Amino acid sequence: MPLSVGIVGLPNVGKSTFFNAITNAGAEAQNYPFCTIEPNTGIVPVPDERLAVLAKMSASEKVVPATITCVDIAGLVKGASKGEGLGNKFLSHIREVSAIAHVVRCFEDGNVVHVSGKINPIDDIETINLELILADMEMCDKLVSGASKQLKAGDQEAKDRHALLERVKKNLEANKPVRSLEFTEEEKGLLKGTGFLTDKRVIYVANVSEGMLGKDNPLVNAVKEYADKNGEKTVVICAKIEDEISKLDSSERAEFLKDLGIKESGLGVFAKQCYSLLGLQTFLTTGPKETRAWTIIVGDTAPRAAGVIHTDFEKGFIRANIISYDDFVKLGGNKEAREKGLMRQEGKEYVMKDGDVVEFLFNV
Repeated sequence: MPLSVGIVGLPNVGKSTFFNAITNAGAEAQNYPFCTIEPNTGIVPVPDERLAVLAKMSASEKVVPATITCVDIAGLVKGASKGEGLGNKFLSHIREVSAIAHVVRCFEDGNVVHVSGKINPIDDIETINLELILADMEMCDKLVSGASKQLKAGDQEAKDRHALLERVKKNLEANKPVRSLEFTEEEKGLLKGTGFLTDKRVIYVANVSEGMLGKDNPLVNAVKEYADKNGEKTVVICAKIEDEISKLDSSERAEFLKDLGIKESGLGVFAKQCYSLLGLQTFLTTGPKETRAWTIIVGDTAPRAAGVIHTDFEKGFIRANIISYDDFVKLGGNKEAREKGLMRQEGKEYVMKDGDVVEFLFNV
């Protein structure tokens, strides 16, 4: 499943440093399922301590974590919705991603001038939000106009779509993003393909200075309060430190984090929050060749999960042999779980759970 997050932010907020950290973190990822990585794209592994445990038990040759593709969305300035800077390019790139990571400056530095002359993360957030809302309003006007022409045919679906778009338009005119509205499954179907920018989920990346990492910060608190009020997520990072960490090997990285008094890197927390934001989870496969985490949507059935590995697995699905991660580790593997009766044979209706250790049976 391609999971992509577009990284946005005003100038001088630390976006480039944050993206450099992501790119470096993925530089050693020889086992990741990507043949090429574009210059403006980086990958972040989703930390999962279960993988190392399973790999050791199975004597796996390689370990492949789930990953998130991050796209550096460049060219955002005030007026982007009207084509200022690289506005149009910025908007087209953002339409292609699954979610938005908005890097916000939460540090003072006299050597780094802020584009507006003062440090105010909420102003920064609302500047970008306004540009996205303005772009959506322009697109919504066109969609409403098109839907109005279809009303003459008297088609019920056209009427429903027109009424829905009018509701979206009214919401945008009140400076509220599309994601603030609740839609039924039928309404989601009517909006499919519209590509509203403000319908995408957002995670705020509060970038702090080295000295403020782990400390109370009024600027960070303001971002968290804003995000909480709007049902969105926040992760606190120091982009400069993350960039340094990403250049270290695994053992040096662990020691560096220990010296800082941090259990997990900011990039790791960011990856997990993105997963949670988009309602994703992982199932696991393990064997002598590899131990791997696979990304699925919460609520996916066993055949759909099988299809993530290969479409043939879904088409010819017979059943799934499933052991919970805890049982797998406690009992010592597939053979022992089967002998103890803790390997379950699940059919097409089974809803996958996070951490299921799975073997699919299929017939092509």
